[in-house]
Amino acid sequence: MCPGAAVRCLRRRLEDPHLAGHSKWAQIKRKKAVLDRQRGKIISKHIRAIQSAVRAGGSGDPGVNLPLKNALAAAKTDNVPLDNIERAIERALGGGEGGNFEEVLYEGYGPGGVAMLVEALTDNRNRTVGEVRHVFSKHGGNLSGSTAWQFDTKGMIVIEDPAEGLEDLAIDLGAEDIELEDGALTIYTSPGDLYEVVDGLQARGVTTAVAQLTRVPQTQMTVPSEDVRKVLNLMEALEDLDDVQNVYTTADLDSVELVG
Repeated sequence: MCPGAAVRCLRRRLEDPHLAGHSKWAQIKRKKAVLDRQRGKIISKHIRAIQSAVRAGGSGDPGVNLPLKNALAAAKTDNVPLDNIERAIERALGGGEGGNFEEVLYEGYGPGGVAMLVEALTDNRNRTVGEVRHVFSKHGGNLSGSTAWQFDTKGMIVIEDPAEGLEDLAIDLGAEDIELEDGALTIYTSPGDLYEVVDGLQARGVTTAVAQLTRVPQTQMTVPSEDVRKVLNLMEALEDLDDVQNVYTTADLDSVELVG
């Protein structure tokens, strides 16, 4: 990433296709394609995250509860119905149904030695670690080692079909890094600046397709061709687990074309 949001560095990245970075938008589209086939499951995952955030933050107001604000932004990305969101907040405030979930982070390695990071919300650590370990083993991975240090937490904003000059606006608002790829502009910010940049864009009439926190690999690893599908299968199997919220990898999957 370009240090200090240096304008010249950011603009050079936009102009040079060889400097294209993490292609998180491509990964989001892959994940959405998989989860769109399991619509009920993705909504349930978001409801769990929202209820956990309300209980953790002690408020149903995203203006004073940052974890809830993050959870709502992620739910908006996946088009979770407003009625579902409102009911989840009401249930959490009322102490109704829904367990007390805690955030758990699992670190491991996938096929080809790529680093993996798995975020989960669970009410039973033993169950979840068993399920995650089983999936890693089944798909040629290993749930062991330390990998979290290989990722940075960033704010991420995606704008589809960006207007001309939007890159300069994003830089002025505080973007740390920018990618223009596949007709979408991806903006990275520091975690604390995410919503300030979003508010600045929306105040100027810009619609954001995605606005959420994410984990970005510090360095990406080229995956041997024979391991590409194995890595993708591992990620999709992990994402299919009820307790798993997000899966991240250092594998460079930008050029991968998914079939089916």
